[in-house]
Amino acid sequence: MRKIGIMGGTFDPIHIGHLILAERAYARFGLEKVVFMPSGNPPHKRDRDGRATNDQRLRMVAAAIAGNPHFELSDYEMHEEGYTYTYRTLEELTSANPDCEYYFIIGADSLFYFDEWREPARIAAHCVLVVATRDHVKEEALDRQIEYISGLFNAQIEKLDTPNIDISSHLLRSWIEEGRSIRYYVPDTVAAIIAEENIYRAPDRT
Repeated sequence: MRKIGIMGGTFDPIHIGHLILAERAYARFGLEKVVFMPSGNPPHKRDRDGRATNDQRLRMVAAAIAGNPHFELSDYEMHEEGYTYTYRTLEELTSANPDCEYYFIIGADSLFYFDEWREPARIAAHCVLVVATRDHVKEEALDRQIEYISGLFNAQIEKLDTPNIDISSHLLRSWIEEGRSIRYYVPDTVAAIIAEENIYRAPDRT
């Protein structure tokens, strides 16, 4: 089986934490590649006023991963059919590519509300869940949650130790709006797109 990693999310904007996580997963699980798959219209983030457009997010991800031969961009979830759910994407991918085993990469925080996702059992049936550990999540609590989710949905879950980089897209957007520097938090190519197109900037700063 070909082992393919999937990094989903809004990537609004993509930052070094995403890239480091993807690289660690690639090395740890011997993946053939990691596919970055920005959500076109994620069900849990419907109010996107002041955010980057789909096209801008795609271009930022493309710029961020350029030059890495085992990173790939997919616009699979960029469509006009409505809100996108992970279980549908995974079912369609596994049906179309029966020779592939998918490793769906998420943060530890996400595992604590995984049972609130749409059709979690169907997600678990079509991928290995890779959970990135974080220092602010206690190991004992994470292990209990892994045991709980594994038993509830017959899920295969793997832990992935990662550096504790306290950064989020939400934090970066607020910095940009305030006119603060995001240097070193995103690749220079991504910072250039944000600056040139005034993405995330408050009206009086554009």
